[in-house]
Amino acid sequence: MQQSLFKLADGINILPFDGEALFYPDFLTNQECEAYYQHIFYSFTWKQEQIRMYDKDVLQPRLTAFCGEPFLDLRYSNHIVKPQHWTDKILELKQKTEAVAGAKFTNALFNLYRDGKDSVSWHRDNERYLGFDPVIASISLGTTRTFQLRNYSDKTITRSVELTSGSLLIMKGPIQRCWEHQVPKVNKRIGPRINITFRTLK
Repeated sequence: MQQSLFKLADGINILPFDGEALFYPDFLTNQECEAYYQHIFYSFTWKQEQIRMYDKDVLQPRLTAFCGEPFLDLRYSNHIVKPQHWTDKILELKQKTEAVAGAKFTNALFNLYRDGKDSVSWHRDNERYLGFDPVIASISLGTTRTFQLRNYSDKTITRSVELTSGSLLIMKGPIQRCWEHQVPKVNKRIGPRINITFRTLK
């Protein structure tokens, strides 16, 4: 994939225009990554949710968990997901992330990619409950996975970045209107990865 990096402050913007995808490769130390991975894996209840695709319900190719403010549900594909309770450790990580992102978050969505067969297909995080041009912060723990973006109007314009363990990716501005993103499947045998996505639900 074609890639061009534009350095901004402490992060690297991997987009050439229409939004920012700021990459911080060393947001967490190796020790912090291991501690957060174990905490999230064992502290939350994981589910394989259904989504609506091509007029039928299919299981998502990954496991998910959701936590945050008790009055804010996650709604997608005609499903309502009630949040699990914050833990002190995740609140600590939320505050650290907010300081970099310059935003306040209400919830965290966890994705567990068990192996290379687990993925997330092309999409935009442009749901109404996220508000207009939301700020979304994504932290990776575990195995490195490729994060791909393509321009929504001209799909020949693409970017990608390797999301290493401990890295932070902040998406802001019109990125959700102008770009779509995915984490593709991997043919080779690889280990698991947990992704933490902090969001502000309206």
